[in-house]
Amino acid sequence: MNKHTSLGSKIFDVCNIAVLLLLIFITVYPIYYIFIVSISDGNLVTRGLIKLLPMDITFDAYLVVFKNPKIWQAYGNTLLYTTVGTTINVILTALCAYPLSRKDFYGRNIFIFMVAVTMFISGGLIPVYLVVQKLGLIDTMWALMLPTAISTFNMIIMKTYFEGIPVALQESAYLDGANELQVLWKIILPLSLPVMATMVLFYAVHHWNSFFPALIYLNDSDKFPVQVLLRNIVIAGEFADQTADVGSASSNFRVVATNYKFAVIIITVLPILVAYPYLQKYFVKGAMIGALKG
Repeated sequence: MNKHTSLGSKIFDVCNIAVLLLLIFITVYPIYYIFIVSISDGNLVTRGLIKLLPMDITFDAYLVVFKNPKIWQAYGNTLLYTTVGTTINVILTALCAYPLSRKDFYGRNIFIFMVAVTMFISGGLIPVYLVVQKLGLIDTMWALMLPTAISTFNMIIMKTYFEGIPVALQESAYLDGANELQVLWKIILPLSLPVMATMVLFYAVHHWNSFFPALIYLNDSDKFPVQVLLRNIVIAGEFADQTADVGSASSNFRVVATNYKFAVIIITVLPILVAYPYLQKYFVKGAMIGALKG
């Protein structure tokens, strides 16, 4: 701290640092605790001895998880749904945001109003389900992607970012004979990497964590994403394929149900934890610019 800083500012800085450290602890500790439990001996876990450090470290829980073919199948489903769904989301959001960002677009305000209304008014679960059913999308991956193809909030952020790009760049492209799609692809999108990375992160996290649409629209368990499988393991306690490897609280197994559950949780959240640091610099810049410009 600067020695000329007032006492009030120093107190504020200390309190601010203390609050931030507390928030970091509240955020990090649950994930840390889940990890140390997943690698600790099951007997010690059932006795409640795991608090701050792992004890009698073993990775048997992860070996049990990796032996379950349904985990790998669900993981593959989630990767497919996240990749395809995010691609559809970003493309359609950009195609919607670009014309609405153009001030010379006829009926622009009317369309913006119609889109914004959907943030506050929706048909509800049953009408949406009936629409999906009539379209023949039940028990297909498209039922998880098409109903939420565009997020209004994300579209508004992207539209606001596009509005901040100088119009002169677009006009120069028109003079060179470019059409609207070429302007969007060669001018707008290359200049919008921060907001595009933000949208990829928003949509990817949504698809990766989504489980309720799969419960509603999917009947075939072979098509379940990993989040549904995680829900069934954590809430419903489904260990049908691991009865020979997962013991109970009164057994001598080194892997108990809690180890297994927490190992699955770690494997599920790991991709997002790994990907976020690479997108963070774009995420902060894109979200702030999209939020501040009016």
